[in-house]
Amino acid sequence: MAALLRPYADAKPDEPAITDERGSTSWRELDARTGRLANALRGLGLATGDAIAIHSGNRREYFELMCAAGHIGLRYVMVNWHWTADELRYVLTDAGARVLFTEDAFGDVAREASEGLDLDARVAFGDAVAGFTPYEEFLATGTGEEISDPVMGFPMFYTSGTTGRPKGVSRKQLAAGAPIETASLIGDVFAEVLRIPPDGRSLLVGPVYHSAQWLWSLVFLLRGRSVVIRRDFDPAETLRLIDEHAITNVHLVPTQFVRLLRVDEETRAAFDGSSLAAVWHGAAPCPPEVKRRMIDWLGPVVHEYYGSTEAAVNSVITAEEWLKKPGSVGLPLPTTEVHILREDGEPAAAGERGQIFFRYTSGDDVEYWGDEEKTRSMHRADGLFTTGDVGYLDEDGYLFLADRVIDMIISGGVNIYPAEIEGVLITHPAVRDVAVFGIPDEEFGEQVKAAVELADDGDPSDATAAELIEHVRASLAGYKAPRSIDFVDQMPRTPTGKLYKRLLRDPYWADQKQKI
Repeated sequence: MAALLRPYADAKPDEPAITDERGSTSWRELDARTGRLANALRGLGLATGDAIAIHSGNRREYFELMCAAGHIGLRYVMVNWHWTADELRYVLTDAGARVLFTEDAFGDVAREASEGLDLDARVAFGDAVAGFTPYEEFLATGTGEEISDPVMGFPMFYTSGTTGRPKGVSRKQLAAGAPIETASLIGDVFAEVLRIPPDGRSLLVGPVYHSAQWLWSLVFLLRGRSVVIRRDFDPAETLRLIDEHAITNVHLVPTQFVRLLRVDEETRAAFDGSSLAAVWHGAAPCPPEVKRRMIDWLGPVVHEYYGSTEAAVNSVITAEEWLKKPGSVGLPLPTTEVHILREDGEPAAAGERGQIFFRYTSGDDVEYWGDEEKTRSMHRADGLFTTGDVGYLDEDGYLFLADRVIDMIISGGVNIYPAEIEGVLITHPAVRDVAVFGIPDEEFGEQVKAAVELADDGDPSDATAAELIEHVRASLAGYKAPRSIDFVDQMPRTPTGKLYKRLLRDPYWADQKQKI
C-alpha cells in the first residue's frame, strides 16, 4: 500500500495523515516509514502469505505496520488486546505468525504468550519490553529502497466459534497475494458506500482490531484522507475532537451512542457538529429509541450497516430510509446477494422469517483458516453461505434481522461466544451443568448471564457466584466473565442432551421491544 500512499506524499507532504494523542505523522513520513518497515519485514525473510501478529492499542505505528504488511503480501493478524496470554498464544500458533508486535502496556501478556514459540522477531512499540526489539530500532534495519514488486497484504481477523476457540477468517479474492490494485479498488468502492467527502476526515474511537474500525479508517488513508485516532472512547472528548478536527465520518456502536446522549448540557451545548457527513453504526443491535434520539440530535447523518467479521458489509440503510422503515438494516449492496431460506431450504416469501444466506456477485467467498469442516458447515452446495443470522426481506427488498441461530452475545459492539465461557465454568468442581446467554443491558445492549446447576452439596450463594465469576476471569478476558449467575435446580435439557437455552433466556427479554 506504500505505492498507493505516494501520490498523497507528493501532493501534500507535510499535511497530517494520522494523528493520535502523541502527535501526527505526515503523508511524507507515512510513505517513508511504511517503505522502510516493509523492507525490514522482508529482511527477516518474510514472503507473500506469511503472517505477522499485531497486539496493541490504537496508535500511529499500528497503521504504519498495516500499510507495510499490506504492501508486501503479508497476512496481518489483528489481535484483541483484551485476550489472556493463553488466548494470544493459541492465535499466534494457529495463524503461524512469524513476528509478534506488541506495545509496552501489554508486554507482560505478550512475553508470556510467545515464550517458547519459534518466532523470527518480537518487536515492541513504546517503552522497553524485555526480550522484544524496540520498534524504532527494528524500523532502522529496513532500507529506504523502493519495493519494486508490491503485492497486496490483507488482515486476518479472528472470531470465536461455537467450539469456543477463536477462528481465523479469510477471503478467497480479498486475500494476501492479490494484485496491489485490489487495495485501490476497495478504496474506490467503499469511499462511495461510506459517503466519504473530498475533504473527508475520519475519527477512530474504537479498537482498530475490529473489522469495521479497520475498514472505516484504512479506507480513508487509501483515499488520501486523514485519520484521527484515540486509544479509548470518551464521549465529551469525542465531541470536542469532531469540532476541533472538522471530522466528517465516524464509526460508533450503540453503547457509545448511549454515552454521548448522557453528556451534560454544557458539553452538549458547546458541540457544533456541522462538519459531520456520516455517523455510521453497526456491530450490535441499536435500540430504536436510542437511534431516534441520535438522529434528532445530529440530523439525518446517522446511517447503519449490517455485516460480520466473516461477511464484511452486506447492507446499508440511510437515516432517511430508516425513519421510513424503522428496524431495517437496509438494502443489500450491489456486490452481495441476500437470500432468505426456510428450514426446508426453499426461498422464504416476503416478510417470512428464515436463515439469511449470502453470495458475492464477484465470485469471492469466505473460509475459516485451517478449518475445512467449519467452512463447509456455513456453505450450501450452491455456494450460498451463512453466518447463522435469521431475518426477512420485506416487499421492497429491505432486510430485517429477527434472531440469531447461534447464541452469540453482542455487548458494547464486542462479540462474545457462550461456548467458550461454558467450557471454562464447567471445569469448576462446583458446577454440574452450565448455560451462558445474553440478557438486556441498557448501556451495552446485552450482558453475559450464566445459569449454573451445582454439583451435589453445592452452595447457591453470592460467595459461590463470585468464585465462579473469578474462575472465568482467571482464564478469559474480563469482558467475557458473567456479570451475574443464576442457580437452577436442573438445566432444561431433552433426554438426548439438547439444551433449551431459550427457556432460560426468554424471560429476560419478554418486555423488550427489540430482540436480536
